[in-house]
Amino acid sequence: MALDTAAVKRIARLARIAVPESELPHLAGEISGILKWVEQLDAVDTAGVEPMTSVVAVTLPMREDEVTDGGISEKVLANAPDPARGFFTVPKVVE
Repeated sequence: MALDTAAVKRIARLARIAVPESELPHLAGEISGILKWVEQLDAVDTAGVEPMTSVVAVTLPMREDEVTDGGISEKVLANAPDPARGFFTVPKVVE
């Protein structure tokens, strides 16, 4: 995919980058080369290849998901203007 100078000018404007007119043809060639390389990657058959997060086999430590209140509700409510029965009180907004 080859880009012309008009496309490079539009990309520069979208990226808020000031590009001199003399640099547009050079950048068009550079970006076109990058796009050709990406097109080459698209030709690689990746069917049957599982996604991975790292090239090194790593197992992440797991823990049980336990729902807790943190055990610091008194500290959390200490700055509340009007706590009631362990909860924040807020003004009624629905009539």
